[in-house]
Amino acid sequence: SLGLDVALGIGGLPKGRIVEIYGPESSGKTTLTLQVIAEAQRKGGTCAFVDAEHALDPIYAAKLGVNVDDLIVSQPDTGEQALEVADMLVRSGAIDVLVVDSVAALTPKAEIEGEMGDHHVGLQARLMSQALRKITGNIKNANCLAIFINQIRMKIGVMFGNP
Repeated sequence: SLGLDVALGIGGLPKGRIVEIYGPESSGKTTLTLQVIAEAQRKGGTCAFVDAEHALDPIYAAKLGVNVDDLIVSQPDTGEQALEVADMLVRSGAIDVLVVDSVAALTPKAEIEGEMGDHHVGLQARLMSQALRKITGNIKNANCLAIFINQIRMKIGVMFGNP
C-alpha cells in the first residue's frame, strides 16, 4: 500500500532480506503479508506461503487480491519441515516473496512426538537460530523477500517488562 511505502521510506519491503512482522494476536499481520503477496503477483512475481498455523483462508486471500491458484502453499507438520520447505523454495530461485506464518507455530518435531509433560527448553529458539543461519545467505543470493510473522506473547505474572 502507498501508506506503508511512505512509512517505510524505501518504496516497499527490501528483496534479498528477511523481514519480521510481529504484533499482538489479530492485529493484521497475515493480512499485511497477503497484501504484499497480491502486489508482488500483480507485478509478475511468484509467491509462496508456508502456513505453519494451518489457518490460511483462501477466500479471504482472494478478496485481498491474491491469485490463490498461483500461490504456492505448504502446510507442514513440524517446524523443521516448514523451515526445510522454506529453504528449498528460496534455493530454487523461483520465488520472489516467501511468507512463513508464523514463527510461534513452528513446533519442533521432538516436542510434537514427546509426552505432554516433557520440557523442551529452548528447542524452538535453537531451531530458528540454525535455520536462519542456513537460509539468510540463500535469500540474499536468490534476491527473495522472506517475511516471517511472529506474535507478541504476554508473560504471566510479570508487571514490568511485559512483553
